[in-house]
Formats: sequence, C-alpha cells, structure tokens
Amino acid sequence: MGQVALCTITFTCILSALLFVLYSVAQCQGVHIVQLPSINDTRQGEELVEEEQPVTSSSPSQPTTSSPPQLKEPKNITTTAAPDQCNLPPELVDEIKSYQDTVDQIIEYVVRGDYKGRTYEVLAELVDTFGPRMTGSGQLEAAIDWMLELSEAEGLENTHTEDVTAPHWVRNTESAWMTQPRLHQLNMLGLGGSVGTPPEGIKAEVLVVKDFDDLQKHADQAVGKIVVFNQEWVSYGVSVKYRFLGASKAAEVGAVASLIRSAASFSINSPHTGQQEYTDPQHKIPTACITVEDAAMMDRMQARGQKIEVHLTMGAESYPDIITRNTITEVLGHQAPDEAVVVSGHLDSWDVGQGAMDDGGGAMISWNSAVVLQRLGLRPRRTLRAILWAAEEQGGYGGDVRMIQLPAYHKNHVNESDKFQLIMESDSGTFNPLGLGFDGTQEATCIMEEVMKLLHSINATKVVRENGGGPDIEVWVNDGVPLGSLYNANEKYFWFHHSNGDTLSVEDSDVLDHCLAVWTSVAYVTADMTQRIPHGPSNIDPSY
Repeated sequence: MGQVALCTITFTCILSALLFVLYSVAQCQGVHIVQLPSINDTRQGEELVEEEQPVTSSSPSQPTTSSPPQLKEPKNITTTAAPDQCNLPPELVDEIKSYQDTVDQIIEYVVRGDYKGRTYEVLAELVDTFGPRMTGSGQLEAAIDWMLELSEAEGLENTHTEDVTAPHWVRNTESAWMTQPRLHQLNMLGLGGSVGTPPEGIKAEVLVVKDFDDLQKHADQAVGKIVVFNQEWVSYGVSVKYRFLGASKAAEVGAVASLIRSAASFSINSPHTGQQEYTDPQHKIPTACITVEDAAMMDRMQARGQKIEVHLTMGAESYPDIITRNTITEVLGHQAPDEAVVVSGHLDSWDVGQGAMDDGGGAMISWNSAVVLQRLGLRPRRTLRAILWAAEEQGGYGGDVRMIQLPAYHKNHVNESDKFQLIMESDSGTFNPLGLGFDGTQEATCIMEEVMKLLHSINATKVVRENGGGPDIEVWVNDGVPLGSLYNANEKYFWFHHSNGDTLSVEDSDVLDHCLAVWTSVAYVTADMTQRIPHGPSNIDPSY
C-alpha cells in the first residue's frame, strides 16, 4: 500500500507540473500587441508621439485612472505579416541573411566593444552643455554648431545645414496663484504660442469643465471666467486636443483665460507644456498647463460649491519668424551615393528640463549611427544620411511642410522621393528597443521583417505595422516612401514628456547602446542591400 500511495503521489505531482508548464506557455503566447493608429486628423502642426505600448502587468499608483499611453482605442493586429502574405525571392532572403556577421559586428562594437557608452556620453555633453534647446534660442543654435564640429571631427561627409523658417515664441516670467478658497501656488507652464496677460495679470473666478461637451453645457457660466479643463487621461492622442484647442474653445464662450490639465499618464505635480493653436487669430486668450493634481483639486472644490479664484500672470511674447537650421551629415554610398537611407531625430526641445528624452536620445542614436559606420569602415552602397531636425516642437517645421512658404526639408527634396530607400525617425523615446515601427507596402513590410530577424541576439526583431514615421517624416508617406520608427518599451514616455523631468536621468547608457545597435544595423543593411525597398501606398488600414 505504501508503494502504491507513493506512486500515486508521484504521478499526481508530475501531472500538476506538466499542466503548470502548459498553462505558462499558453499565457506567454496570449500576450498581445496593439496597433496605434495615425492621428493626422488631430495633429495640425503638433508633434504627437505615435508608438505601440507593450502590455504591462503592473504600474505605479497614479492620481488618475489610466492605461498605457495610446493614441486611440487600440485594435488588435498581427505585428508581422501573415506567412502567406510574404513570398520574397529566395535569393533576396539569402542576401539579407548574409548580413548576419556584419550586424553581429555592429552589435558587438556598440553594446560590448569600444563604442559602448559613447552615445550616452555625447548625449550627456549635449544636454549638460546646452540645456533645453528651444527654437529661436541661442542654446539651439550653439548646439547645431557643436554637432557640425563633431561631425567634421569624426570625418563624416557632406556635413551642412539647411535653413528652416519657424515661429519664435518666448515664455518669459509667469505664475498662477489660486486666491480663493485658499492661497495656493499652482505649478504651471505657459503653452507654446500663447499670448501673455496684461502686466498686472488676470484675476478671475474659475469654471472647471471635464471636456468640450461639458464646456458647451455651461457656456453661459464661462463668460469672464478662467476655464479649467480637467479632462480624463485616455491617451495622448485624445487628451492632447484639450491642450491644443482648449484656449480657442474657451474663448468662444467668453472666457478670459484657460488652464489645461497636463496631458500626462502619470504625475508628480509637474506641468507638461506643448504647442497650442488659436483657431481665431482675432480672439486669443492666455493659456497654460497646470498639474493633474491641481486640476483635480479644483474640480473637487467646485463640486462642493466652493468659489475658486485664480490670479494668472504670463509674460509670453511671439516675435517675427526666425531662421534656424536642420543639421545634416552623411556616410556617402560607394555605388549609388544619390540614393539614401535617412536616420533622424530632432535636436530642438521645449524650454524646460533638458530635452534628453524628447528628443536628445533619438537625435543621438541617429548621429551616432553614421559615426559607427565611419569608425568600422562600413561604407554601404547607398548613402546613410543623418538629419537632426529643427523646430519640431512648434509643428514639424524642419521636416514637414505645413505652410507653403516654409523652406522645409520635404519641400526642398520632394522631387527626390524616389531616391529615398527608407526614412526613419526616432521620436518616441529611446527605451528598451523591441524592433521597428514600419509604414510601407506589403512587400516592403516582408523585406523589413527579414532585416529585423538579424537582430535576434538582442531581442529586437518585431516589425509593427503601424504608422512607422515620426512627426518630421510622416508627410513622406504620401509620396510612397517607406518609413520607420524605433519601437521601444516606452510606457513611461508621457511621465516625462514636455516637463522639467525630461533630463538625462530618464536615459540609460546600456539601453541607448541597444537602441543604437538596432538603428545602425537597420540603416546599414537597407542602405547596402542590392534590392530597392518598394515604394507605394502604405499597407496600413486606412480606417485608422
């Protein structure tokens, strides 16, 4: 009986263990990735970060109900093309596979070799020396000059700048105080393009609303008041419209100023600035962002029937447009130098924090990609072109073309669209890299999936079929040019975005190395492969 019992117990334990393993595998396979759609309908000159968010099992306690940052309600998609949709010629697949040794060489050099930590060092020197790099500031122009000097010192080729006409807005001195029902200083940041208050400021009663519909319901109560928007965080794409249009909506119903709850997925009482736009140039009111906590507090006060009064002072001024510069440097192709793969990020930032995450990291992995190829002696067939955009934060003036008179990169080079093999921009953070966001034809997607398989050793093989371009390059999708972006685990991106928290502390040296390895490898392989990546309409569902 003892032996039988022992066998029974042993068999039960083994069976339980097997069931647990099967359950664990099923759970792992059940994790899904969602596509984040294009937001061209809400962008209107504002850089809205477009990225996928990996599913997370837990998050810190937050002062508001939120989910990982998204742009719209997510839709489940396959992150790669279905096997029956890819039918690449075997010789093309073999050619791409032949780059494995070179990609391994790049990864080894960047992640573990002599270049380890170099990207972080350059980024640290950039942000520590020049600080935030607002368009129109001496800091940005000095940073551009510095990047030109570094490029020349590294022996990069065709280093030059191209002029960009951009708005020039200056924050100046500003403050906001709640004077009733108690005295309390509100942490605030004026929003880009806002008008200032009179020198003595504006002192008025507050009306708190939850959204634009709520504003319309209480329009008769808004006259002569400061409207506070306490919109719920749903996603950046949803919440940012209040920052962008809140002042104009409030002005339409007679408000004298507006305060906007920061578009942030997590807050430690810090405001997040950004660009806003007046829909009626003849009717402008001052507007600023306030913290999630203060917006929620005033909402509670109003619900209790307490009278709220705020004294807002803003010295903001808009000056005539200025000329700034895109910074460009290259590793010239040895066979087709007139064709190019572009890697890019924007060098400008808001005037708070250090602009280390938005977008110092993206700019630095792009510039360092060219340096790595130069130092390794890897000269591809086509030119690798690194572009550091200017004036992105005011609406993509460096790369996009929003107004016909702007000498933007797209306007200057649109006739060369057939010469671009691939255009990439990193402007969604440089956190742990997972792969590539991609926007192109089905065949182009299949090609990129083969390329990304080369990065298996650092687990960055995903190709996410979403709008792969960043704010400076998305216009090129209309010309059929394949676009790419860094797909990374950036669920904390909007914790720091456009705030004083965007400092070097957000960045990790080892993670930056991995991002650089991905960026450089993809750039080199696509620039050197004999096959042209097909141009044409995007494979993205137009309903997004």
